[in-house]
Parts: sequence; C-alpha cells; structure tokens
Amino acid sequence: MTGLTTSSDAAIGIIMLDTTFPRIVGDVGNPATFPFPVRYKVVQGASPQRLVIEADPSLLQPFIEAGHSLIDAGARAIATSCGFLALFHQELQQALPVPVFSSSLLQVHLTNSMLQQSQKTGIITARQASLSTRHLKAIAIDPYPLAIVGMDQAEEFTSVFIHGKTTMDRQKCAQEMEQAAATLLEQDPNIGAIVLECTNMGPYSKAIRKLTGLPVYDVVTMINSAHSVVQQN
Repeated sequence: MTGLTTSSDAAIGIIMLDTTFPRIVGDVGNPATFPFPVRYKVVQGASPQRLVIEADPSLLQPFIEAGHSLIDAGARAIATSCGFLALFHQELQQALPVPVFSSSLLQVHLTNSMLQQSQKTGIITARQASLSTRHLKAIAIDPYPLAIVGMDQAEEFTSVFIHGKTTMDRQKCAQEMEQAAATLLEQDPNIGAIVLECTNMGPYSKAIRKLTGLPVYDVVTMINSAHSVVQQN
C-alpha cells in the first residue's frame, strides 16, 4: 500500500498489511483517524488473501520484524491493521518487548466482563468462514458467549477489503455493515455489545451504535485506549 504518513513522535506503532484499497477516515490506515500521531510499517506481500483466507504462518516473522522496527523508531505499544492477527497474538506478545494489541477482538475480554450473564458479545468479522476457533483460542476469548456474523456475502465490502478492489462505494459498504448488524441482532437478541473485528470497519461504528443502541468497539477504541496508557506527556 502507498500514501501512509508517519510521525517521528508516535507512541503507537501500527503494523500494516500490504493493501491497495482506500483508507478513509475511521480506517486504521488513515492517520487522520487518530487525535495523536501514529507510525506505520507495511509488511510487503502481506495481503488479506494470505492472512485472512490462507492464515499463512510464514507471515509471522515479517510481522515480528516490523514490530521491532516500529519499537526501534520509538513506539511504546504495537497495534496491527487486521483483526485476524489474533492468530499470532501470543507469538507477537512474546517476541516484542512492549504491549501488543494484535486484534480488536481483544476487547471481547472487556465486553464479557461488563455484560450480564444472560448476554453475549456480538462480533462482526470481515470473513466468518475464516474466523476459526484457533483465532479465538489464541487470544483466550473462546470460552465466552459469542454471536458471530461475517461480511462473506457482502459484495462491495468483500471485493474491496478481501480481494483488493482499488475503489470503494462508501454508501454500499455502509449499507452492508448496517445489514450485518441487523442480522446479528435478528439471530440473537441477547447481544449486549458489539465488537468489530475488521480494522476497516471503524468508519461505520457510529451508524451501528445508532442502529442497535449498543456499545460498539472497534480497532479505533482499542488504539485510543492503548495510547492513553502508554503516552508519556
């Protein structure tokens, strides 16, 4: 991917997949998303195909190297640009000497702790067919009551964020996201909070909050929280 800007005074380093789709405000890859500076490092060749669909283990070492590069440049916490990096969370956690926020799904620990026992955390993921028990176990959220829907059949979302279309119909993506949220609640009315797995879903969080009336967590809420506990000024 191209066009990212970085800052020399950034507490948060973000490991980026190698992508070509638009990065609108609210997306993790747009620096204007955050009210503080961030630093990016792209892992060349790390496509959504290889990470999300193939779960390619050969990507782990390049991700670790990218993390070290960001830390050497001053990052005091590491985040990523794909929730499916939950699969490698433990390896990244052990390899990098700063806090690692590999996936928005880490926030399921928070939602589970605040909900009633009868309630579930709803997850909207970029691709339900690829979000396996291995991903959930890697970040220890598999024991929690969860309801999951994916964007697998969402034509515009999938063509852009999984298959790399270089243009995006923002209105259609928004409609597909809202439909996914509605489907989630139709399938399970006991949902008390929603976590958006995909780091490209941030631009739609506000609409989903309005539609569902529920707390909605995404990569932006996670990184904002991470920054608040590692910043030194």
